[in-house]
Amino acid sequence: MEIMLSKILTQIHLQEDKISSTMMLTADEAYQMTLFLNEMLYIIKDKVLQNSFANEKQEIDFFKNIKPQILGKLIYYNKVFRIETSCPVSNGKIYKSYYGNLLKILKSEYKERICNEDFYRYYRAGRTDRDHKYFRLGQVNYHDGLKSGVFEIDLSFSTYYDNKKAYIIANELLYNYLLTKINLDENPDAILKNSESTNDVFWTNSKNALIELVYALYASGAISHGKIGIRKMSLMFQILFRVPLVDLHHAFHRMKTRTGSRTTFLDQLKISLEEYMDKEL
Repeated sequence: MEIMLSKILTQIHLQEDKISSTMMLTADEAYQMTLFLNEMLYIIKDKVLQNSFANEKQEIDFFKNIKPQILGKLIYYNKVFRIETSCPVSNGKIYKSYYGNLLKILKSEYKERICNEDFYRYYRAGRTDRDHKYFRLGQVNYHDGLKSGVFEIDLSFSTYYDNKKAYIIANELLYNYLLTKINLDENPDAILKNSESTNDVFWTNSKNALIELVYALYASGAISHGKIGIRKMSLMFQILFRVPLVDLHHAFHRMKTRTGSRTTFLDQLKISLEEYMDKEL
C-alpha cells in the first residue's frame, strides 16, 4: 500500500511539472490536471477499498497527509478552470474587478465557514493529539453538530475531516492564485504580454527546480542581503520566467522529505557548471 501511494504521488508531481513546462493557458492546464487528479483519486480509492491499512499509523497518515493533498489540488484546479473559462475579458478594469470580487468572496467564505472552526485551529496549530479521532474511518462523532456535507461523502473512503482539510488546502492555493491575478506586479503574463524583448525568456525545467533555486538564494541571503521575503523573491522569478508558483510552500515541504538528495536541481547545476568549465580549459 505504502509503495503504491508513493508511486502515485510521484506521478502527480511529475504530471504537474510536465503540464507547467508546456506553457499552456491556465484554463487548459487546470482542465488537464482536473482530469488527471480525478483519475488518480479513483485509482487510490479502489486500492484502499481492496486493501486494508497495515496499521493505525498508516491509516492516519493517508487521511491526514496524502488524500487531502490530492483532493485539495483536484478542488483547486477545478475551481481555477471554472474561473478562467468564466472570465469576461483578458485585461483592464473589468478583468481586475472580476478577480477582485472572487477574492472577496473567498475571504468571506473563509471567515464564515473555516477560520472559526475548532478543526481549523487544530490544523493551523499543527497538533496531533486528536489525529486518531479526525483521521480514522468510522470515528465520525455526530454529537459535534457536523455540517450536512458529512452525509454526502463516502464514509468508506473518508473520515469527513480529510475532506475539510482538502478544502482548506484548496482555498489556500486559490487565495495565492487570485492575488497573482489581481496584482499586476505579481502577474507574469500581464506584465510580459507586451514585452517583445522577453518573449524568448522562459523557464524550461520543472517548477520544483525553480522553487529549489529560489529557496537556495533566499537561504543564502544572496539577493538584497537577504532582506526580502521568500514570497517577494518568488514573484521576481515568476515575472521573469512567466511561471506561476502558487504551491510554493507545499513544494518546499515535499523537498525536505525527499529520499536521497534533497537538492537535486542544485546538485545538477554544480555538475553542469563543472563540466562546462572543463570544456573551456
